Amino acid sequence: MTATPPVPVDLLAHLRAARDLIDRAYAEPLDLARLARQAGCSRYHFLRAFAATYGQTPRRYLTHRRIERAKELLRTANLTVTEICVLVGFSSLGSFSSRFSKLVGMSPTAYRARAVEAGGPPPVPGCFVLMWSHPAIAEKQPDHPAS
Repeated sequence: MTATPPVPVDLLAHLRAARDLIDRAYAEPLDLARLARQAGCSRYHFLRAFAATYGQTPRRYLTHRRIERAKELLRTANLTVTEICVLVGFSSLGSFSSRFSKLVGMSPTAYRARAVEAGGPPPVPGCFVLMWSHPAIAEKQPDHPAS
């Protein structure tokens, strides 16, 4: 087995920019080409460098980011599992549910039920979450409410 050469230091900032894009735009369709452009390198070089730096592929990082956001919404928002699936960037409820179950160890519905049993603050109304979770709508909102 051949050892992967270290990632050049000057590439690390570009990889971080691509990772920040994933963190910021996880709900959007993000493909390897767009992420590689953000990092300023070819798709294959980006894929190898990202995996060497962060210990996982960009696709896996994106999936984990989406699942983490879904877990948060399942705990705190009054939205259906289907609405959450779409909000976090999955195009299919089936793929979302199977990926969630594989990574979390239970279905989204079971996860929500466990969170409800554990208690906590009441869920945020779905209309509020939908309004403030959509980037185009959130950007139009004033920074400070009118007094």
